[in-house]
Amino acid sequence: MRILICEDSVLLREGLVRLLEHGGLEVVAALPDADELSATVEHTDPELCILDVRLPPTYTDEGIRAAIELRRARPGLPVLVLSQYVEERYASELIAGQGGAFGYLLKDRVADVGDFLDSVRRIADGATVLDPEVVSQLLARRGRDDRMAALTDRERTVLAALAEGRSNQAIAGLLFLSEASVEKHITAIFQKLGLDADGGGNRRVLAAIAHLTSTGVHPAPSGAPNGAATTIAQTGQRP
Repeated sequence: MRILICEDSVLLREGLVRLLEHGGLEVVAALPDADELSATVEHTDPELCILDVRLPPTYTDEGIRAAIELRRARPGLPVLVLSQYVEERYASELIAGQGGAFGYLLKDRVADVGDFLDSVRRIADGATVLDPEVVSQLLARRGRDDRMAALTDRERTVLAALAEGRSNQAIAGLLFLSEASVEKHITAIFQKLGLDADGGGNRRVLAAIAHLTSTGVHPAPSGAPNGAATTIAQTGQRP
């Protein structure tokens, strides 16, 4: 797997390079800021980009804004935001926006190299992986979601399984349904939650967050180690 890193801290940047290469992954570029990000992506054609949220010159939101622009310019390119902070508004925009697989992990909660490399590989394979603390803050921001009242009992059951990161095939097996029936239920869920296909983005993740908001169930306690980083939903699934 070919990876591009954009991280201002030289120690962390070089550490990531060695960690990823030791894990059998190829680092095609390691940038200290986002100035040359677009051109470098074009030149190196990475299969996944890892970006810090706060980069020079202001160290505020340059990295996450670069991630949003990168997903707009190359919708199929997986992006992992690796930060010390949860930028709730930008995290919501990244999840809802056009683009491929996406991850948002907190640096201070990466406690296991194997778990981190596993998250990198899952994102590259099309999953959306969020640190539980990111999910927790997104849930607090969204508050109660009254759209859930429109769902039938069967649709709620399907949505709960979807929120556990299950594929359509796995949901079908769990609930003794055909995959076609599962797709039909999920399509109805998206419609009732107002998650239009034309709007792009990861509707499975948004639906999962709506479910978690309504139930008050978090994927893991906010103090859990990053090993509990949650794959909320897989991309590439129909519908």
